[in-house]
Amino acid sequence: MKSQIAGTILLGALAGLFLGLGAYTFLYAKGYSYLTNNPAACANCHVTQAPYEAWLKSSHRIAATCNDCHTPHNLIGKYAVKANNGFWHSFYFTTGWYPDTIEITKFDHKVVENACRRCHESITAAIDGNVVHGTAQGLECTRCHSSVGHSESAASVRRPALVGSNHAYDGQ
Repeated sequence: MKSQIAGTILLGALAGLFLGLGAYTFLYAKGYSYLTNNPAACANCHVTQAPYEAWLKSSHRIAATCNDCHTPHNLIGKYAVKANNGFWHSFYFTTGWYPDTIEITKFDHKVVENACRRCHESITAAIDGNVVHGTAQGLECTRCHSSVGHSESAASVRRPALVGSNHAYDGQ
């Protein structure tokens, strides 16, 4: 009986510690700011300062926020992606286990591609059906427009492979 009570107290203490640290981290890291649509929230971490500053200079700043390109355009999808990315960003930035050059994941790349196609639907529909582009099967906007929304330095990052490729990047 005493061991059961001790176990319950220990479990409660660990849960309290976990929740307390989580709340502290959330407040310290301004986690609440990620619930907004303010692009400045994306620059809370020094690692994302350069892309944010590049976005400020881009033509997309007058038409699109970070969420317009980097989250799905439905409420559940938007906050599911924000929660997933927020967790992993917090984990990697807290531990310092991230590369010097941050690269978009395959999943997030698909989100961005869908956002391009949604906002530029009249253009992408014409390209997709254009014989010159080989009916554009597997052609992605970011294959040619990888620096849109950020900076020309982003153009030097390896380009995403064609849709359906078994490789993350095509090396070009």
